[in-house]
Amino acid sequence: MKTVLITGCSSGYGLETARHFHDQGWQVIATMRTPRDDLFVASDRLRMLSLDVTDPDSIRAAVEAAGPVDVLVNNAGIGVVGAFEATPMAHVRKVFETNTLGTMAMVQAAIPAMRARGSGVIVNITSSVTLAAMPLAAAYTASKQAIEGFTGSLAHELAHFGLRAKLVEPGYAPTTRFAQNTELDVADLIPEAYADFAAPIFAAYAAPALTTSERDVAEAVWQAAHDETDRLHFPAGPDAVALAQAG
Repeated sequence: MKTVLITGCSSGYGLETARHFHDQGWQVIATMRTPRDDLFVASDRLRMLSLDVTDPDSIRAAVEAAGPVDVLVNNAGIGVVGAFEATPMAHVRKVFETNTLGTMAMVQAAIPAMRARGSGVIVNITSSVTLAAMPLAAAYTASKQAIEGFTGSLAHELAHFGLRAKLVEPGYAPTTRFAQNTELDVADLIPEAYADFAAPIFAAYAAPALTTSERDVAEAVWQAAHDETDRLHFPAGPDAVALAQAG
């Protein structure tokens, strides 16, 4: 029985991905800052662990408690929507601490055991904003673009040891809590000077032509985890696929 460890499983992509792998018969280690008993049906193939990807001690404890894993899925992340001019640098750093440095720290913690066994897959979840820049999301886009470059380089390093690194790039998912897992109010990040620019953008977000579901992302992660080729990019959702094909 194979084991997957997934970060950020309290909602959205992480939760659906954990359920999907469990449904396929895998041993699932679902991690989140504060584990909740109401998220999953009790199963001897599912464990919940507390994990804050910005805390080195928390990472160390979770990786040790998890034991050997076949696949690491780095999903934990936070978003921010607003004019970059109005985004506090303290929050920009927070976005990078979670989305970028948190992912890197998890990878660094997982590699030694995978390398010793000569097998393992790392799946990093980024975003379709890496395929086509989205306005009013500069800090978030930058944090995800950094992981794109990181994973591309990492894939070469890990291939030498029989390990694989993959990228899953979800499209726009209205049902996720993007930008709601922050203490910032979007309204405070749209100065009056940006109001005319922002209005049609938010209107488009409210009625998108194509969207991505949590199931789309879970299936893309499953595909990436099982892909034995040198393919790196896995767009998830019809909008992300369209952007990838247009690019």
